[in-house]
Amino acid sequence: MKNNIPYKIYLNENEIPTKWYNVRSDMKNKPAPLLNPATLEPMGFEDLRPVFCDDLVKQELDDTTPYFDIPDEILDFYKMYRPSPLIRAYFLEKALDTPAKIYYKFEGNNTSGSHKLNSAIAQAYYAKKQGLKGVTTETGAGQWGTALSMACSYFDLDCKVYMVKCSYEQKPFRREVMRTYGASVTPSPSDTTNVGKAMLEKFPDTTGSLGCAISEAVEVAVSTEGYRYVLGSVLSQVLLHQSVIGLESKTALDKYGEKPDIIIGCAGGGSNLGGLVAPFMGEKLRGEADYQIIAVEPASCPSLTRGKYAYDFCDTGMVCPLAKMYTLGSGFIPSANHAGGLRYHGMSSVLSQLYDDGLMEARSVEQTSVFEAAQKFARVEGILPAPESSHAIKVAIDEALKCKETGEEKTILFGLTGTGYFDMYAYQAYNDGTMSDYIPTDEDLQKGFDGLPKVDK
Repeated sequence: MKNNIPYKIYLNENEIPTKWYNVRSDMKNKPAPLLNPATLEPMGFEDLRPVFCDDLVKQELDDTTPYFDIPDEILDFYKMYRPSPLIRAYFLEKALDTPAKIYYKFEGNNTSGSHKLNSAIAQAYYAKKQGLKGVTTETGAGQWGTALSMACSYFDLDCKVYMVKCSYEQKPFRREVMRTYGASVTPSPSDTTNVGKAMLEKFPDTTGSLGCAISEAVEVAVSTEGYRYVLGSVLSQVLLHQSVIGLESKTALDKYGEKPDIIIGCAGGGSNLGGLVAPFMGEKLRGEADYQIIAVEPASCPSLTRGKYAYDFCDTGMVCPLAKMYTLGSGFIPSANHAGGLRYHGMSSVLSQLYDDGLMEARSVEQTSVFEAAQKFARVEGILPAPESSHAIKVAIDEALKCKETGEEKTILFGLTGTGYFDMYAYQAYNDGTMSDYIPTDEDLQKGFDGLPKVDK
């Protein structure tokens, strides 16, 4: 402990947030509305309810209500693993010989191993409240599918998961955790849906994509009575639920009079980053404080740093609503050598708008440098980080080393979204020296851009 700040800052059970914070309420420029892919008109409640749970549709469409009460049943579940610890990275600071203070919010202290459970339990609760039989979803690296299987088991709901094929093959143990909690897990693309069959016919050797898995899950949801589709990232409702991460972080820092100068999160679809920065971004939007907020994405799937800000399909099958977001095109499929999650072709409409407004920045990093940072962190902090989380670690280390050069004593906060114990295939590739970096060429990206829908909005 230094300056009376412990290594781990624990809140007590009574300090778990009782309300989710809706950052859209403070945004001057609201995210663009979802559009009906057939009519290109904004979608309302009746348009979305065949796909999503009723209460979740209401949350998705509400960009004015600042706070939503967290139901008691969800709060009771949160108490099993929340509040999560905010950790001062003293050992990493020492290893880097930096004057910077580094904090990380650790979301891996639950069986799913990630932050995804925060929204999974909420979405399962609203499905059960509505009297549904079950839900369908997709998963990339497997954290979301694992979290949803746990949440559905808790509420006695059926759970059908479509898992991106390369992850299904690389991460059999993640798959078995889902099955242990009662979920059915199908590699995507599959021959169980029309979208999957069409994809396999066109690309028989495809390794799959989140966009394709989403299409399959949505197709099953809308064609099966008593089912709805749920999603682990991208949607505004998910960022709302994940705001517990940032709210707890801010409460813990406030206890010791700490204020972060830099806030860093990995960015795939936006759930972790959006949740971590929510209350801090709210202060920034209201003019109460200022923060440097950095989204970190893989160079192999660079939606913010190299994508286009445009309306695009949320899925490869082009059956989901159109969202205005930074996107690589719904047909973009990351290289199979991309080891972790963060493989979605687009970015949350909320974060896309904030980024376009200049309220946050984005950086892309190559995966060998990400795993180098992960290894350095694991050896001094004692936690094996998920590949996704390690993108944030990489940039946190970069910023801490800048402080070493300049002598500035900045305070850095980053999100450690989860653990990497189901990602040993990737760690093995890194340790064996067989991991490579893939950066799509402009020509590669143009193929995705060429498929963007023509929307004059």
